[in-house]
Amino acid sequence: MADIREIKSRMKSVSDTEKITKAMYMISSSKMRRARAELERTRPHFDALNTEIKRIFRSKTKIDSPYMYPADGSHDIPGAYAYIVVTSDKGLAGYYNHAVINEFEEVRDREHESRYFMVGDYGCKYCDVRGIPYEGEFKYSADNPSMRVTRNMAEHILTEYDEGRISKIFLIYTDLENGISQKAKTVRLLPFHRKDFTDEKDIPDVSFDFYPSPETVLKNIVRSYVAEYLYSALVDSFCCEQSARMNAMDEADRNAAQLMNELRLEYNHARQSKITREITEISAGARALKKKRSR
Repeated sequence: MADIREIKSRMKSVSDTEKITKAMYMISSSKMRRARAELERTRPHFDALNTEIKRIFRSKTKIDSPYMYPADGSHDIPGAYAYIVVTSDKGLAGYYNHAVINEFEEVRDREHESRYFMVGDYGCKYCDVRGIPYEGEFKYSADNPSMRVTRNMAEHILTEYDEGRISKIFLIYTDLENGISQKAKTVRLLPFHRKDFTDEKDIPDVSFDFYPSPETVLKNIVRSYVAEYLYSALVDSFCCEQSARMNAMDEADRNAAQLMNELRLEYNHARQSKITREITEISAGARALKKKRSR
């Protein structure tokens, strides 16, 4: 059985760890609430951009734009594909990063030229350890996403697209599906496909005139659309990270409470054994003294 002093030291260590996990749980909860509130403030503008793109596609049957798939419907566009991979800056987030990395590895198995744009230190370190090349100039933090930083990210990737160095843009992130469950997924940002915006029935089939042309209007909208889509994905991923960390810290709290109960029981047994041993020693000494006196 362990020494009482050793058990007390372990109990103090578990208690200190429990305080840290509780604090991390509260911090993650606060960060998630703030991020979701900020996202809700930007959502109306994103919805308006989405509506305008739908209106363009419904008004014009033929649009010649580099942001759309070729008119022949071909999906095999030559050139490198860009993948923006969103991980966290820190660990202690349960399965969150592993799910994104698994999705990333599935993409890497596909046979086409690819360029990787990592968001978050975890993804960068993963690539460094395994010797996976990624874009070193595109290095952004995943913590507390902001619209200002996201616009810089979008401008960087769209410049690569406009200059023909990449032909498709994909985003690998974690989607907070129903506010509870989360799933790592890959979505295409560019080029657009008409069916991505014409399945909905919320816009009447009314013809509009676009000045100077639908292509120019679409080009101006796309930059804001991509930036806000990317921002939405970053906030979703950030919320998923905080939710995963809250779950991990909650599980750690339960494990700490269970371990603390076991240590208390072990401490009580050790203390009782020590008391019993001391009483036994005192009794034996008293008997020995009594025998000595009787002689």
